[in-house]
Amino acid sequence: MSSEDSQSSPDAFRATLHSLRVWDCPLPGFDPGAAPGEPLTLFREWFVHAARAGQLEPHTMSLATVDGQGRPDVRTLMLHDVDARGWHFASHATSAKGVQLAGRPEAALGFYWPSVGRQVRVRGRVTACGPEESRADLAVRSRGALAAALTGRQSEVLGSVEELARVSAAAWERAGAEPDAPAPTWTRYVLEPVEVEFFQGDAARRHVRLRYSRTADGSWERELLWP
Repeated sequence: MSSEDSQSSPDAFRATLHSLRVWDCPLPGFDPGAAPGEPLTLFREWFVHAARAGQLEPHTMSLATVDGQGRPDVRTLMLHDVDARGWHFASHATSAKGVQLAGRPEAALGFYWPSVGRQVRVRGRVTACGPEESRADLAVRSRGALAAALTGRQSEVLGSVEELARVSAAAWERAGAEPDAPAPTWTRYVLEPVEVEFFQGDAARRHVRLRYSRTADGSWERELLWP
């Protein structure tokens, strides 16, 4: 049996799976009683802490949406900002996620920072920003991000990797020559939260979960959850 075959065998998979450990490192504490009255401040604090603790790509997150048949869908993408309006991200309006959000503008976000044993879950309604703000979103990003946006056709069936290489090369060239090139379907989205949960892992499995829920008058109420 080749080394590749042995690595892909069910026994190798299960042995590797069950050998893995979670949070085999010192974890920070979390006193929910000292948490701020609204979730935005705490999210920013946890985000900066995770980045400074060495967490790779703390700005990546899972985005869950629902399609027209009510089936859930999820993918990983990048956080673009967090402000009083909510959590910002971007994609093509014609992509699978863009189409799903147009049909049912409710979504959930999930952040996981294993280096500090922390998770943040966000649920709420998503709004598409206008063309001006969407163009500005793309303008501050890298040439590669613009090239990817110009390549377009996200989520469509691809004929071959050669086709991707050819179209992508042309997009990279255009992005270099036209840094303000328009990508009409590129859209910035904002998720306005109605619920935000902060999870602090604990080696003894006494995890701390603090949930913020928005009330009818727009304020936030806090409650602890069993792990």
